[in-house]
Amino acid sequence: MRTKRKLGCLLVLLLAMAACCTAPVLMSATAGQSGGQGGPVDAKAAGIPERMLTAYTAGAAQITEYVPDCKGMRWQILAGIARVESDHAAGKQITPAGDITPPITGPRLDGSGAGGNTSAFPDTDGGRWDGDSTYERAVGPFQFLPETFRAYGKDGNGDGTISPHNADDAAVSAAVYLCGAGRDLNVREELRAAIYVYNHSQAYVDDVISGIDRYDALGASPDVPSGNAGVVVAAALAQQGIPYSWGGGGPSGATTGICCSPRGQDGRTVTGFDCSGLTQYAYAKAGITLPRTAAAQAGVGQRIPASAGYGALQPGDLVFYGYSPTSDASIHHVGIYLGDGQMINAPRPDLRVQIDPVTAMSGYAGGARPL
Repeated sequence: MRTKRKLGCLLVLLLAMAACCTAPVLMSATAGQSGGQGGPVDAKAAGIPERMLTAYTAGAAQITEYVPDCKGMRWQILAGIARVESDHAAGKQITPAGDITPPITGPRLDGSGAGGNTSAFPDTDGGRWDGDSTYERAVGPFQFLPETFRAYGKDGNGDGTISPHNADDAAVSAAVYLCGAGRDLNVREELRAAIYVYNHSQAYVDDVISGIDRYDALGASPDVPSGNAGVVVAAALAQQGIPYSWGGGGPSGATTGICCSPRGQDGRTVTGFDCSGLTQYAYAKAGITLPRTAAAQAGVGQRIPASAGYGALQPGDLVFYGYSPTSDASIHHVGIYLGDGQMINAPRPDLRVQIDPVTAMSGYAGGARPL
């Protein structure tokens, strides 16, 4: 988090898309948030610890108490920020009260270049939250600077203590900061502007937006078409939450994979699907045999060129991504189109089979209609 100065101190974890050809029955939490996407939300399907998702939904719901004119705040926005800042407090223990241990602290902002910081920021909290009495460090799952948290921090769980290391306090404080004097976050341009204030980087804004779009898609229940396309879509949707496994999956279902993915995953230790394994399985349910790799699957059925745009896709179509949109040999990823700009896919190691916007990946290379 930053003050009104351009601080550039958040730990931006830009997630590179995998050169994929990717998690278990789900617990649910209620996404009852101000102006948000309603209905039950599956924490495991979202890839978010259930206690963190609870903090996001509660933080969004409290926003009108602090910024009455704010519109459109929802858990997905807070989750999009926390995904980039701390991967939802990954690897930490979260108590029922929301306290995160050990505390999350960023690199020392001493101008040394560590963590991308080239400017020194002297300590402002006496080491109270960051354990450093000489220089600042970003703190908590939302990576606030101590100076900023003192200005915007709120007691999200009503325990009388305000701490950036408490999930509830940090979530509602981030909501207050993003809302400013009363933004309308339903408007895409205002949402992007709010995220830019959080971190003055358009790459950061794009990364956060991609996560928000993904979480928004989770709240939707795609319509299943009729006929064989419906068989394919239903089969793929039933695999939500199954782990990504490099080289895993095929016509018979989830399997262990092979070693090793560009992100280092040893698929031999994970039972699940990679992107083309998932599409093989879904199409097998409709009696159609697909080749094993995404690039080879582009040669099956009616090819839909990238130049035709996303609007040419129909539910059940294969959706491709490549390094060159006109070269099938460069295709490295495939999903199944659901309609309304969404696809289901196995994105990459450490994620699960999930619904994503078709714009979540770059390099759109068209589609194919094997049905």
